[in-house]
Amino acid sequence: MIPIVFWGATGHAKVLHEALHGTDLELVAVVDNRIVPSPIEGTTILHGEAGLVEWLSGRQDRSPLFFSVAVGGARGADRMALFGILRSHGLQPRTIVHRTSFVASNASLGEGCQILAHASVCVDARLGDAVIVNTAASIDHDCKIADGVHIAPGARLAGEVVVRTRAFVGTGAIVLPRLTIGTNAIVGAGAVVTSDVADDATVVGNPARPSISQKTKQ
Repeated sequence: MIPIVFWGATGHAKVLHEALHGTDLELVAVVDNRIVPSPIEGTTILHGEAGLVEWLSGRQDRSPLFFSVAVGGARGADRMALFGILRSHGLQPRTIVHRTSFVASNASLGEGCQILAHASVCVDARLGDAVIVNTAASIDHDCKIADGVHIAPGARLAGEVVVRTRAFVGTGAIVLPRLTIGTNAIVGAGAVVTSDVADDATVVGNPARPSISQKTKQ
């Protein structure tokens, strides 16, 4: 079995752990900055980077050690930062593809992606590093998804959509063809996106519009 470490001790770690079933990956530790119990019974919990370093120093097995960042939600920046920390300590990112998902033969997945249960990544889609395509979400043909993006459960991206770095597309949202979701943008749950979304914007509703809180800030 190939050892893997998760960073993140929330529900997303449970979902990601279930995706390991039937693979050659074995979860050996979970890291979290909080002092919390392990979300996976019987799995070692480590407190922060210091706990990881201490655990690594006492590890007898010198075979390659892999990692996945189990941090969901609109936390792409956190996910990418943790990605860098784990790499700096010699761990290697591992893409996890759930056994019930569909990934087209000519789709491209970056390092450390997560394609979860019943998700679809269709023909000629291109995903960057640390992308989450969550439960039953779909990415249609020729989409380009940048590093650190999270496509939440049940979200639907039509063909040729571009999603830029660290953006978040919420649960059940729909993005129409050939649109662009900007860097750090947030698409609210259930939104129907009919026009481009600017960098750092938050949009909600059908059709999607800037949220009231964002209008107030402006």
